[in-house]
Amino acid sequence: MRSEIPENSRPIRASIPPDIRIYAVGDIHGRADLLYEITQRIEDDLRRRPIKHAIEIYLGDYIDRGPDSKGVIDQLAVRLVQKRALCLRGNHEALLAAFLHDPAAINHWSQLGAWETFASYGVSVDPANRSRIMAPADLHRSFLKAFPRTHELFLQCLRNSFCCGDYLFVHAGIQPGIPIESQKLDDLLWIRGEFLNSTHVHEKYVVHGHTPVDHPDIRSNRINIDTGAWISGILTCVAIEGETLLVL
Repeated sequence: MRSEIPENSRPIRASIPPDIRIYAVGDIHGRADLLYEITQRIEDDLRRRPIKHAIEIYLGDYIDRGPDSKGVIDQLAVRLVQKRALCLRGNHEALLAAFLHDPAAINHWSQLGAWETFASYGVSVDPANRSRIMAPADLHRSFLKAFPRTHELFLQCLRNSFCCGDYLFVHAGIQPGIPIESQKLDDLLWIRGEFLNSTHVHEKYVVHGHTPVDHPDIRSNRINIDTGAWISGILTCVAIEGETLLVL
């Protein structure tokens, strides 16, 4: 089955195998409303343009900053089971996982949006008195009681990267010049400058998020699809098929 290629798709010097279409979605950050709209858009696109194999890939940073981190993971857990979606690990999920194992990890996570995530799970922290929050151990106990077992399992299912054809999907990026199999997890989740400023021709064409941009940033060696959904109201999804890339 060969699907029709839309007129507004863009050729990229990379390709994926025949009969496969990949839908890659950027950083969601607690915007369950936008995630729902994107999944509906994916379903509509598949009805208009059926294809043998459709793969949904979510690039990480599902939680923090936006209002409904819990709702995002609720939806993605369903997509993972029903659609076999591939959910990558973002640096914010790594912070959450660290806190689940060590209450002291709140010291780092609290600087990057933990409070909005606590609120979405019903763990109340007064934003006006965050300097006087409960002790980390007490906060940890309260959060563990509120955090569903299904969400723990979801975190365990996250992948660090995914390759298909000439494409590599990863949260933040890669260290230029280092083989993919030798990349450090810290770079996959956190890298910015060295990767973003590089014109190096990587082993694969990299699809990533992590660093917000006003619109999808398409370069010769990578595309950034983190459009700052939590504050911009724009969650980006790209459909990749053959040698074409379409922003849905």
